[in-house]
Amino acid sequence: MYRSSTLGLLLLLGLSDPAAAQSGEKRRWLAGDHHVHSIYSATYRPDPAHPDRPPEPVIGGDSSHTILQNARMARRFGLDWMVSTDHGGPNHSALNHARAWPDVVAARAAVPGLMLFYGMEFDVPGGEHATLILPHGPAERDDLREIEARFGKREAFPADPARNTKPRMIEALRYMARLATPPVLIGNHPSRTATGPGRWGLHSPDEYRLWHEAAPQVAIGMEGAPGHQAARPGPGRDTAHGSRGLYGGFPTLGGFDQMVATLGGGWDALLGQGLHWTITATSDSHGHWRDGGADFWPGEYAKTWVFAAPTYDDVLDGLRSGRVFAATGGLIEGLDLSVASTRAPAHAARMGDTLAIQDAKALLVTIRFRPAAAPNAAGALPQVDHVDLIAGGATTGQGDRNPGTRLVRRFTARDWHRDGEWRVIRHRMPALPASGYLRVRGTSTTQGEPEPDVAGEDPWQDLWFHSNPVYLEKAPSRPRHAARR
Repeated sequence: MYRSSTLGLLLLLGLSDPAAAQSGEKRRWLAGDHHVHSIYSATYRPDPAHPDRPPEPVIGGDSSHTILQNARMARRFGLDWMVSTDHGGPNHSALNHARAWPDVVAARAAVPGLMLFYGMEFDVPGGEHATLILPHGPAERDDLREIEARFGKREAFPADPARNTKPRMIEALRYMARLATPPVLIGNHPSRTATGPGRWGLHSPDEYRLWHEAAPQVAIGMEGAPGHQAARPGPGRDTAHGSRGLYGGFPTLGGFDQMVATLGGGWDALLGQGLHWTITATSDSHGHWRDGGADFWPGEYAKTWVFAAPTYDDVLDGLRSGRVFAATGGLIEGLDLSVASTRAPAHAARMGDTLAIQDAKALLVTIRFRPAAAPNAAGALPQVDHVDLIAGGATTGQGDRNPGTRLVRRFTARDWHRDGEWRVIRHRMPALPASGYLRVRGTSTTQGEPEPDVAGEDPWQDLWFHSNPVYLEKAPSRPRHAARR
């Protein structure tokens, strides 16, 4: 699970690593969105005269956007990669295979500047939804059809309750892991069905731990910032459909899910248990807010940034490896978190890497971020108010809290200096007494902790970014879950 710390330093300096060099390209920050719906997110119309027949799919029933339109808008708003993700219904695997796939192929040809992945919003057995991303290649079309046909909870007609259980999801993950080119799966809107702080609905941190244990190269993370960020109260809309993220039971905080936004909460619990669990940000685009919907276009508000060469394989490797940060509102366009021991300051680890700290007395932390260089889609140039360095300790067993999580230090503009387009923070801190991790977050607000979002608030005035962690390993250590390196 250890990665060359010298390589981490090379990457920090902007040099290619061997994997990126194979493509002839250097790794850089690439913006994307893995949760985007099209006309193939169908609704279904039963035939009253023939109730024994599967219902007919209504194309455009849940989104009027074509795959080509989504791809063009993604490029307009600065995305380098996108995943087309339609959810299912009876026999939806055949619809995807016959109609969505040719549209993906056509959009790839029409928008060559975008890496367009083929995938779906998988109807999770025993749960809600997850993004499924198929590796680009000759198997993607047929592999997706087989996964959905075998395991999509809404695929069968008549409905089969045996398909809609949590053990069935574990079976699905193990099947995916055995494929010649395994997909990537990311849990969507984790706490949308929660009814309060830590009062989980269909998904909990412990369930995500079981997913990861079943298929650590497949189940790699969750949406930190869910889509539907443009949702506002309106006539005929219930609490959920008038709230950011459509979170009606308990709101998002600064636009992020409570598992991520709560210091020491669900995400920190998973990280403390040893999971390399990546967080992302998406649009969940169905219908644009200008047309009465609850959504922004792909890339218009939220972006998932992956440090990768501009190839399909390396973007997926970046997601699996945690070379990722999530940001809203165009607040920043690049982020580096580098950690080294004072005993070996030239050997640094970066986001997604693991640093051995057995003999470390102190740690050198470098945070570099590139603020917005141009106005965002709302016409404003956002400013970072402060950046937080957060440390989390190792925990044992299960659970949805990590009491060892703490704010190490808050940095403001007087603490960083300019290095070209970048802002640089350097901090020395005592080494953690045991294994753990460091991560950072930042915001345009003056809030110390992200506050619960109020229905109708302006999301452009509440911008945040969150890094994925650098993991710290103090050997000999307790057994840790499989890492994605």
